Amino acid sequence: MIFSLAAAPVRGIVLDIEGTTTPISFVYDVLFPYARARVAGYLKRSATAPGVRADVRGLREEHAADVARGSAPPPWVDEPPDRRLESAAAYVCWLMEQDRKSTGLKSVQGRIYEEGYRAGHLKSRFFDDVSPALERWARGGLDVRIFSSGSALAQRLLFAHGEAGDLTRFLRGYFDTTTGPKTDPASYRRIAEAMRLAPAEILFVSDVAAELDAAASAGMRAALCVRPGNPPQPPHPHSTIHTFSEIAD
Repeated sequence: MIFSLAAAPVRGIVLDIEGTTTPISFVYDVLFPYARARVAGYLKRSATAPGVRADVRGLREEHAADVARGSAPPPWVDEPPDRRLESAAAYVCWLMEQDRKSTGLKSVQGRIYEEGYRAGHLKSRFFDDVSPALERWARGGLDVRIFSSGSALAQRLLFAHGEAGDLTRFLRGYFDTTTGPKTDPASYRRIAEAMRLAPAEILFVSDVAAELDAAASAGMRAALCVRPGNPPQPPHPHSTIHTFSEIAD
């Protein structure tokens, strides 16, 4: 199905990452294992950095909330300090196994990925239609931004280190879990406000129907992106695309 920007009309596009711009396999088979293998060493090396200390405090609070809800995360030990860092690392790995959209988890992952990209250990993968579409939309004056559960830092790193070069020049902003849950319409209203556009002027593209439902409830246009490897979605009222070339000017 072709989604016509002119017919909408649309002035801004917000994109999901996993399963939309980037294969799900890259996230689960490359990024997650990379972070899991390095989180304990990273937290130990960076324990005194203010950002990392804040992340560990946030993880401690999330851990306590999990225990209060009756979940069974790995035990958390605060003293001595080394045990606290070991507890944080074990909890991060547990959160990844749960595929949780935790702000603390995503922040730590982003910091680890930053080291990996700078060292040349990581190179981002995108579907072939992504780079030309981003360039086309930016050239046409569209405000293109990203909304993902990964931290804004991780998002910028991902788009800065693709095989087709730095794609951040085509993007005007990044939204993460600090904006709100991706299934909450309020998150999309905040995004529209930040973009200084009416919700109806924004197209949100994702591979998850529940996220599209939330965006549509906030007044945005919505399109489901169906890519190889994406899980099937329940029946929904949204437009369906298979490549960004189906989003016509």
